[in-house]
Amino acid sequence: MSGVTAPAQRRALLAHVDGWIALGFGSGLSPWAPGTAGSLAALLPWLALRLLPWPAYLAVLLLAFALGVWACGRAARRVGLHDPGAFVWDEFVGQWLALLPVLAGPWWGVALGFALFRLFDVWKPWPVRWADRSLDGGLGVMADDVLAGLMAAGVLALVVYVLTLA
Repeated sequence: MSGVTAPAQRRALLAHVDGWIALGFGSGLSPWAPGTAGSLAALLPWLALRLLPWPAYLAVLLLAFALGVWACGRAARRVGLHDPGAFVWDEFVGQWLALLPVLAGPWWGVALGFALFRLFDVWKPWPVRWADRSLDGGLGVMADDVLAGLMAAGVLALVVYVLTLA
């Protein structure tokens, strides 16, 4: 995964709405762990999104995914990179997926969901690694983080279920 380091690349991305979206409204330009910065930035809109009824939440996720495929695909072509580390819209969507089990859950569930998503996103177990290496364009940028988010959501749902039984 290459980063967006050249000033010309940054200018090209920031000159278009698709670049702003792909960069997570600038959070992906963090010099420190842009994926983690993007996941943290995703928590701000999530605070409002979590108030939606779950069907509306799922609709927003689908729309955000489609928007990410479009924006990340166009922006990646513009700078000539496959999946730049600065593109963090995929972290937004993956993080929102990971937090699905705790929309109305305990605060510790949010922290655990964040940690689990980052774990699966960095570790990239199968099929996350397959998606990261095999898919191209905007779908390739988005798919691995969606799979990491789904895996994190599954583990988080299990933990919340087990702990709320006690």
